[in-house]
Amino acid sequence: MPRTLTDDLGHPVELPDGEVARVVSLVPSLTEAVAATRREALVGATDWCTRPADLDVARVRGTKNPDRAAVRALDPQLVLVVQEENRELDVRRLREAGVPVWVMVIESVPQALAAMRRLFEDVLGWGVPGWLETVEGVWGPSPDPEVPRPGVVAGRQSERVERTRVAVPIWRDPWMVVGSRNFTSDLLRRAGLENVFEDHQGRYPHVDVADVDGSGADVVLLPDEPYEFTAQDGPEAFTRTPTRLVSGRLLTWYGPSLLEAWEQLAALRRPDRPARR
Repeated sequence: MPRTLTDDLGHPVELPDGEVARVVSLVPSLTEAVAATRREALVGATDWCTRPADLDVARVRGTKNPDRAAVRALDPQLVLVVQEENRELDVRRLREAGVPVWVMVIESVPQALAAMRRLFEDVLGWGVPGWLETVEGVWGPSPDPEVPRPGVVAGRQSERVERTRVAVPIWRDPWMVVGSRNFTSDLLRRAGLENVFEDHQGRYPHVDVADVDGSGADVVLLPDEPYEFTAQDGPEAFTRTPTRLVSGRLLTWYGPSLLEAWEQLAALRRPDRPARR
C-alpha cells in the first residue's frame, strides 16, 4: 500500500510502500546529497547540478525552467524541489500530471539539517546517511563546547567577540546582496561571521555598489554563483573594502558541502575566535 506524508508546505505526497528507488532532483545541493547517499536512485537532475563532477544522469534543463515532459518521461517516484529555488508553477504542473513532488523549505542551517534528516529517513526510506550525521555534529544545535557560539568566547559566555564583518553580493548590474531570513546569512552567523546586511528587510535586496563598499564590511565575499564573479569581474568595483573570491557552493548549498564550508569559513574568522578542533 502506498504511504502519504506531508511536505514542508503542508501538501500530501503519495510515496511507495518502502524505499523510493527513482528520484529526480531539481536542486543542485539536493542532487549532491542524494548522489552521495544512493547514486543509483538518482535518475535525473538539472543542468546546474554540477556535483558530483562525474554524475551521469538525464538532464532536465534548469532549476527555474525544467523540462517537465523530460521529468515525466523518467517515471520518477519522487521529484525534489525547494520553495526558494524552484517555481510553484512547475510544482503544480508536475503534480497535475501525476508526478509526486516533495517541496522543502530551507531558510536556516537547523531547518536544512532537519529537512534533510526527514528526507532521507522518512521520505526516501533510506535511513540517515553517515555524511549527514557528521554534518550535524559540526553545525547541529549542540555544538562542541570548545567552539563558541556567534559572538561568544568559548567558556566565557558573558564576553563578546568582535566578528569578521562580511558583505556577500550575489549579482551585479543591478547589484544584489545576501540580506535577511535566508540560509546563507544564517550559515555565516553560525560560522562566526557577521553579514552587514543581515538586518535588511529584504532577503536579497538591490543595493548600490557604493553602499556595499561603504558598508563597514571587513571583506566582500564574491561567490561564483549565481553570478560568476572572477578576478577580472567584481573586485575592481570596490575601492575601500578588500574582496575575496569564494565558492558559491559553500555559501548556499546544504548537504555534504557543509563540511567543507565550515573549514573555509573558519579561515575568515578573526584570530581571537577559536576554530573547531
